[in-house]
Amino acid sequence: MDVSVSVFIDAPPHVVWADVADLTSHGEWMQDAETVEIVSEAQSGAGTVMRVPTRVGPLTTEDWIIVTDWVDGERIGVVHVGIVTGAGAIVIEAEGEGTRVSWEEQLALPWSLGGPIGEIVARPILSALWSANLRRLASRLS
Repeated sequence: MDVSVSVFIDAPPHVVWADVADLTSHGEWMQDAETVEIVSEAQSGAGTVMRVPTRVGPLTTEDWIIVTDWVDGERIGVVHVGIVTGAGAIVIEAEGEGTRVSWEEQLALPWSLGGPIGEIVARPILSALWSANLRRLASRLS
């Protein structure tokens, strides 16, 4: 299941990056992330491992996320290795006087969450949820 959302933020890229690069702050603007706990020695950059208890409606899971790609000021790429698996990235790009933040995920749901049929149902829900998350991020920074 592919989900891709983006938002324009009326702040320069370095300001947006400073907030997005603070991985534990993601729990403050991601409604589905109850907390973001870094469980590795690395606190940022490739190799950082996070435990993220996640709630979407009545469904809860523990998401394990490993940062695989970190380009300062531009991109954080991750893989999900919990019950839900896949890869994703947050990309930051200058756009006029502000910043475009794009969030892309390619996820696979296990059979216990409906497998491919669950993905059909989950895609619009996650798209709406993550769009709202990015709007919360924008509100923090604009």
